[in-house]
Amino acid sequence: MRLFENLNVDFLSKRRLFYGLSAAIFLIGLISIVFRGLIFGIDFKGGSEIVLQFEQPVDIAEVRGYVENIGLGNVEVKTFGGETGILIRTELQAIPEEIYPRVLESINNIIETRFPGLPVQIIDSTRTSVTYQLPNPDTTNILVNVLNEAAVETEEVSAEPGNTQILVSVGIADWIKENLRERMPDNPFTVLKEESVGPKIGAELKENAVVAVLFSLLVILVYLGFRFKFIFAAAAVIALFHDVLITLGIFALLYNVVPGLNFEIDLTVVAAFLTLVGYSINDTVVVFDRVRENMKIHKTMPVKDLINDSINKTMSRTIITSGTTLLTILVLLFFGGEVLRTFAFTLGFGIIIGTYSSIFVASALVLEYANRGKKKLQF
Repeated sequence: MRLFENLNVDFLSKRRLFYGLSAAIFLIGLISIVFRGLIFGIDFKGGSEIVLQFEQPVDIAEVRGYVENIGLGNVEVKTFGGETGILIRTELQAIPEEIYPRVLESINNIIETRFPGLPVQIIDSTRTSVTYQLPNPDTTNILVNVLNEAAVETEEVSAEPGNTQILVSVGIADWIKENLRERMPDNPFTVLKEESVGPKIGAELKENAVVAVLFSLLVILVYLGFRFKFIFAAAAVIALFHDVLITLGIFALLYNVVPGLNFEIDLTVVAAFLTLVGYSINDTVVVFDRVRENMKIHKTMPVKDLINDSINKTMSRTIITSGTTLLTILVLLFFGGEVLRTFAFTLGFGIIIGTYSSIFVASALVLEYANRGKKKLQF
């Protein structure tokens, strides 16, 4: 199927208008980054995250009121995937010192309720775990199951048959779960996801994410430098920088502005950025391939007309490929839930801006080089 088979639009005559448009969008994004900043998720700044699925719809304001007063400081609460899902985030990685005795008391109460008068001894404790010594292996096995059923993460210290020690995890998520169960006894919930990332790991992930994006751009530059002439490779990579920087600016601009979309930068968003880089360069390479073919056929055609003709000839492929991908992304955007919604938005916006940059950034830069250098393009 071919669309716009006889399309004949002089795209590059309008390139200065779109230079201004790109500069304006980039400037707005840059101002947003400077004054509002980029908001990083717990993957990069560290913290704890828990996703709960309730049996019945919940009032997000009510849940927020419950968890804001349990000693964890600033806690973020959002809906997750529907009326029964809750996403809770905090920048803390461990239980605060003043809360720890209360968590320990809660665990001891569970043990005392199930085994009244059981001689239990704490032999080691940290901010994230407690080790208990029990009188016999049979009680140890039973207690591990009891605590796990009460949503307290517990495991045996050793797999040996005579083991009498258990290790109980003490985390932010445990304290949140306990408080919600106490305050919402008529609405049981299950835990869909628990994550905790330390600040050191978060910093390493942030550094690795930047390196991954920059390295991908460098490899693309080298590859295109061999496949085409260097000016084509440079124009394509500049267009990719254009796409990534404008998309980052959109993230800073729209944070807490668009309801239902979380514009925090996490590993999922980095994956979307890498995907849009690949998609954008693919579209640019298709145009440049057609330019190369046309140069062999129309050796005396002016560079501007040659590039315009190449863009027109590939427009059908671009619309069909981008359009079908965008349809899939729209499904993810509206029905994929909060986890995939930001990924879908990033990729969808990236496809649009990538198609735009293939024409009005990459192709236009090649034309500017040819006009100002008074050089004939060669492959």
